[in-house]
Formats: sequence, structure tokens, C-alpha cells
Amino acid sequence: MSNETEPQNKQNQNPAEADEQAQAVAEAAEALAGSEGADSLGSDGSGKGDEAAKLAAERDQYRDAALRAQAELDNYRKRVTREAETSAKFLTLPLVRDLLPALDNLSRTVQAAEQTGNIDDLLKGLHMIIGQFDQVFANYAAKPIESLGQPFDPNLHEALQQMPSDEHPPMTVIQELERGYTMHDRVIRPSKVIVASGPAQ
Repeated sequence: MSNETEPQNKQNQNPAEADEQAQAVAEAAEALAGSEGADSLGSDGSGKGDEAAKLAAERDQYRDAALRAQAELDNYRKRVTREAETSAKFLTLPLVRDLLPALDNLSRTVQAAEQTGNIDDLLKGLHMIIGQFDQVFANYAAKPIESLGQPFDPNLHEALQQMPSDEHPPMTVIQELERGYTMHDRVIRPSKVIVASGPAQ
């Protein structure tokens, strides 16, 4: 009895309902297939494993690049430090090299004076050497301070003594005991001088 009624019910079923049922069955089959595919990927780890391996390779690549950059930076710092130390060590080399000819002339002048005993030649040679020193200093922007006959300037002069003078106004430099020098408008050392205190009593 039931076997006869079931085909009748299928025959009497609405075509729209049959389509809906067929679509539901297809969706269920797709869902089942998708779950099985996900299970298969999860079980053997082939898909996720490939992605993890790719990410690990990229990570190692970036890490190696960072390590190389750090090593290059360390080498650069060491090289710059060595160059700075070398430059500081030989900073005065040009000055010493330029002063050597004046020192040689001084030695020759002394030897000549010892052999001849001529004071005039000795003085002439010494004045020439002083001019050489002044030229070397000028090449390095070191200039002598003009003192004789100038008004006393505490920024340029160091007064060691005061003496009466009828020829110079008070606080005028009348004698230079030690020449001072400036470099780029900065006083390397002041001139040590004697200044006039006023007319003699």
C-alpha cells in the first residue's frame, strides 16, 4: 500500500518544490565536499605548510639582509673612527713640515756665526729666520699683534710694567717684551708689554 502511494506523491509534487529540493541537495553535497577538502588540507597540512614555508623563507631573507646591513654599518663606523684617529694624530704635520726650513736656516746661521764670529751676519740671519716664521704663521692665519705705540688694550695686551714717558700719552705701549698673536680674530696669546704711566716727575 505504501509503495503505491509514494510514487503517486512524487508524481503529484509541485515542480517548483522539486527544484528547491534538488538545489538543497546540491548545496548540501557542495558543503560536504568543501568540508572534506578542508579536512584533507588540515589533515596533511600541505596547503598551510607551503604558506608557512614561504613566510619562513621571506623571514630568513629579511633577517639576513638586516644582519648584512648591521655588519656594513659596524664596519663603516670602525673605518670612520680609525680615519678620525689618524687625522687627529697627524693634524699638526703640515705646520711642522713648514717650520722645518726655518729651523734648518737657524742651525746654519748659528754654525756660520760660530765659524766666523761675525755678529752682523748672525743678526742678519736671525732677522731672516724671524721673517720665515712670520710667513709660516701667516699661512696658518696666525698674525702678530701690533703693540708698539698703540693704546693699551686688555684684550690684546698684558701689561707687565708701567714706566713714565714724556714722549707717549699714558696707557700707551712703549715696549714689547713678548709678541702676541691672533688667529681668525681670536687671541692665541696676548702681547706682554710695558705701558707709559705719564710724564716723568
